[in-house]
Amino acid sequence: MGEMVRFPMNGESGGGYLAAPPAGSGPGVVVIQEWWGLVDHIKAVADRLAGAGFTALAPDFYDGRTTTSPDEAGKLMMALNIDGAEKKLRGAVDYLLSRGEVQGERVGTVGFCMGGQLSLYAACANPRVGACVDFYGIHPNVQPDLAALQAPVLGFFAEKDGFVPPAAARQLESDLKTAGKSADITVFEGADHAFFNDTRSEVYNAEYAAECWSRMVAFYNAHLR
Repeated sequence: MGEMVRFPMNGESGGGYLAAPPAGSGPGVVVIQEWWGLVDHIKAVADRLAGAGFTALAPDFYDGRTTTSPDEAGKLMMALNIDGAEKKLRGAVDYLLSRGEVQGERVGTVGFCMGGQLSLYAACANPRVGACVDFYGIHPNVQPDLAALQAPVLGFFAEKDGFVPPAAARQLESDLKTAGKSADITVFEGADHAFFNDTRSEVYNAEYAAECWSRMVAFYNAHLR
């Protein structure tokens, strides 16, 4: 459904996967990859969002590199330049809002694992983000400025997550609410990290994934349309 595109980012150029809705226009959503890179699963999420009426852009943070090795994925994640990632996120937001098929003045963000933390980071760094979704977000070098956040946050976490345990999810919810922000955080009982990823049969939970999808689409419709 989508295509690879290039977009400007602070005088440079970034790449990503763009999927537009069949109806021709809709609010914009930035889809942020897991530590594996811009793999087919992330492109499929963008395609599904397009099918739901959104214009989705998934930036490529590894510039073409992908992996199936957890060790290599961890190295790629830790090597990510955070300032560079913020420029790419800002460029992606600006690019979406510059396109004729994107409705509204603010976009949504959604990310998974590493991307979940970057989704929150982007929302805190950019007032043009109007709705933030965080799937089990983690990155030790990414520290969102919650005080600057202007978007509501919808968060999905997992009870058996060894990377982001339930206590961390509850702490995030507490920190957001203490800062006066709108936060709806769910920890799914019995679920493991990456339970939304249907290409990983060992952790995928179809029931929870369907619930998250429905709630995310409703969240974007409420805040971006």
